[in-house]
Amino acid sequence: MSKVEARPKPAAAERVRAGGLGSRLRAWREQHLYSLVSSLGRLLQRPVATGLTIGVMAVAIALPLGLALALGNLERFSGTVSQSREIGVFLKADMAEGRPEALAGELRARPDVAGVTVRTPEEGLEEFRAMSDLAGALDVLEANPLPYVLVVQPAGDDDGNALAEALRRLPEADVVQHDAAWRQRLSAWLAFGERVVQVVAVLLGLGVLLVVGNTVRLDIGARSEEIAVLQHLGATDGFVRRPFLYLGAWYGLAAGLLALALLLVAGLLLQGRLSALVASYGSQFALSGPGWRGTLALLAGAAAMGWLGAWLATGHHLRRTRPTDV
Repeated sequence: MSKVEARPKPAAAERVRAGGLGSRLRAWREQHLYSLVSSLGRLLQRPVATGLTIGVMAVAIALPLGLALALGNLERFSGTVSQSREIGVFLKADMAEGRPEALAGELRARPDVAGVTVRTPEEGLEEFRAMSDLAGALDVLEANPLPYVLVVQPAGDDDGNALAEALRRLPEADVVQHDAAWRQRLSAWLAFGERVVQVVAVLLGLGVLLVVGNTVRLDIGARSEEIAVLQHLGATDGFVRRPFLYLGAWYGLAAGLLALALLLVAGLLLQGRLSALVASYGSQFALSGPGWRGTLALLAGAAAMGWLGAWLATGHHLRRTRPTDV
């Protein structure tokens, strides 16, 4: 029986093994750098098809992100949680001088009270004058009709309902304003909005994966003969998969940048109308964006989705075309 001669190893592989770990790391780095640059070149060779794919992905990314930003701005506009928990106690007008400050001191001693602010009738009149269009009519009044107001901040995370009931039983209290029902409805709507954003983000995220996967699948089909030759020559799945993974990451990164640009344009278009609307209420408000951390997270997430979509598409193709020994 004749012995089967061993196939000589390629000279390049021998050089890499002879060079030790340093040569292997350099070869690994060069392979990834080549895949990174070559995948970007293939992306730029088809500007129309690439632009359409990136545009669809950008819209799918911008929609849930825009909803999340709108919800965050709505929460900021409606006030913080601490401000919404405040209880307003309108005192009776015939109180003795110095009694409102004394009552405020008594309330500060309660364990369920975090703080009390006393607003004098003069302060209330000035605030009402600044927020109302009836400033001229207020000057006609001979006396200030506004009472003392105690702004009570509940302690802890309690909703303040029990404290509000106790304040209503005070003999000095005329009206106690505690909009617990309004806060509960607002919190419920905001929670529902957050869940809607999560559902939309998941659905459109799946859409991004499908778009990237289908685009990469078409590119794989155009290079199927090249991939088959590489597989028969012994190329590993990682070697074959690498340029397509970088291609998907480029798609995701470009889509993330375009989504940020779309949100920026939308914010600029809405800011003017919103400022005019808020100014009519005597206030100021500016839309806030995702910030630099949110921007980095968006770009990283978009690139990761592109990478994952390409990984799924190439994995399916490699499982079907992997050579088998006969």
